[in-house]
Amino acid sequence: MSEIDDDALADAYNKGLELEKAGDRDQAAVFYRQALSLDPSDPGGVSIRLAAMGHETSPEKMPDAYVATLFDQHADVFDDILVDQLGYCVPLLLRDLVSKLDIGPFEKLLDLGCGTGLTGVAFNDCTKHQTGVDLSERIVELAYDRQVYDDLYVGEAVEFLQEFEDEDGARPRWDLIAATAVFPYLGAIEPILAGAADRLEANGYFAFSTETLPESTLAGRNYMVGAKQRFAQGESYLRSGLEAHGFKVLAMDPITVRLEDGEPVPGHLVVAQLVA
Repeated sequence: MSEIDDDALADAYNKGLELEKAGDRDQAAVFYRQALSLDPSDPGGVSIRLAAMGHETSPEKMPDAYVATLFDQHADVFDDILVDQLGYCVPLLLRDLVSKLDIGPFEKLLDLGCGTGLTGVAFNDCTKHQTGVDLSERIVELAYDRQVYDDLYVGEAVEFLQEFEDEDGARPRWDLIAATAVFPYLGAIEPILAGAADRLEANGYFAFSTETLPESTLAGRNYMVGAKQRFAQGESYLRSGLEAHGFKVLAMDPITVRLEDGEPVPGHLVVAQLVA
């Protein structure tokens, strides 16, 4: 494996960022592609920036190296930014929706992309055992400090669903899987739907939030990277994907996921039950 030239990588990325901010997207794309060739693991997320600028098609997901780096860097101020500045309250909205649907309590919750534990806190009163998973090691340390999870793991959500085994080599199942802040970092939803269906108990529930864009912007695409460099999925894509993987949609409610530059970011809050 060849060594990465960190100085050249930083130089290419910074030039691309400077040009993008200056409005010269074509030239920015040249330097972003150079950065991507220097380190295909893409810790700077230039593939996402290229897609957001319309210079490449949207990848199927964000690079793991980018997501881990992003959240590790912001871990210490994560809650302040997400809750206080961006008005994020999806875990509380989900807890309220679950109550309205009159489902639960739950034996075991799997919280994918658990962050610092906001969903774990919201569901602490209606679950006996909680497992949290997040790609950022620093974020997982903060989740541990909340003391709401019985088990915590560092890992990517889909890979965890596909590969995780307990100490006895068994593949555990859960009766509720939550992903309150995962879909904006995924484009294609088929892998996570398949993984959730495989890890749920019979008649278990998969609950998650998404961001979305107008159909005129999606222009027939199932998903795309939006201008703010996060993925948005279309409602029809969500519904067809859930049905194909054996889920019945109990709720798909429009919500404001967060604020961005003071403007509401639209999305959906979904609760689906495995019936296949």
